[in-house]
Amino acid sequence: MKPSDPRRLVQATLLPHISYRLLAFGGASVASDLVSERISVDDVAKVARLARLDLSADELDRATTQLSAMLEHFADIDELDLSDVVAMTQPYPLTNVLREDVPAPGLDRDEVLAAAPEVEDHRFKVPPIVGLVT
Repeated sequence: MKPSDPRRLVQATLLPHISYRLLAFGGASVASDLVSERISVDDVAKVARLARLDLSADELDRATTQLSAMLEHFADIDELDLSDVVAMTQPYPLTNVLREDVPAPGLDRDEVLAAAPEVEDHRFKVPPIVGLVT
């Protein structure tokens, strides 16, 4: 790979500083080898290219750090003992928010048909559908 390759530039210059920046602000340490263990800048660059995203070196750095943190969080979740947890599809009970379907008086059929332009066999007569053979 060429030395001017932006992905290698990001790996060589920016990733070693990620753990320092996170520790300086009270965050967890994300060492460059841990980041590359979960997801590498090359992985992020490949996905960005497939998604037709043109990411700068700073954006690749930020995306790699964020995705690595997400994967670490998912790993923490995977370690939980969920054997006693009941599987569910909805966290809250669903209730029907619609009103009851109660029959109500409607319009008088003869009045409505009297207002129609054409009536045939106590129904609206409408123009035929194109292509329908009668």
